[in-house]
Amino acid sequence: MIWRLKVDTQHNRPSPSKFWNWFNPVGRQTSGWAFMLQRVTALGLTFYLFLHLIILGQLANGPQGYDSFIALVSSPVFIASELIVVAGAILHGLNGIRIILTTFGVSVTRQKQLFYALMVLALIIIVIFGIHMFTA
Repeated sequence: MIWRLKVDTQHNRPSPSKFWNWFNPVGRQTSGWAFMLQRVTALGLTFYLFLHLIILGQLANGPQGYDSFIALVSSPVFIASELIVVAGAILHGLNGIRIILTTFGVSVTRQKQLFYALMVLALIIIVIFGIHMFTA
């Protein structure tokens, strides 16, 4: 007798709705929010890396490229976007520390409290960093 595994091909097909469910915060618990935050910050930091390399590539155009680069990074819009990148890096890093700690068995039963504590710490660091960025 030959056993055949029935595969539900309709259920396993990729679709836009399944993709957006990856980021859907509705009905998630704290761990789901933490996991989604990790995904979004990773994608944002990856996008920033490519954008950063493109902008730095403009410096190869000589003095004109340097002058335009300095004008760009001095604008308030650029400073605000840098703060967003820094915030993403801090959130991603501290959430990553939470993941590492729980992977090694530290605070496994207190993941929610650890997440909230690290996010409060992240908010404090982001506010301090933002104050320094906009007052310097």
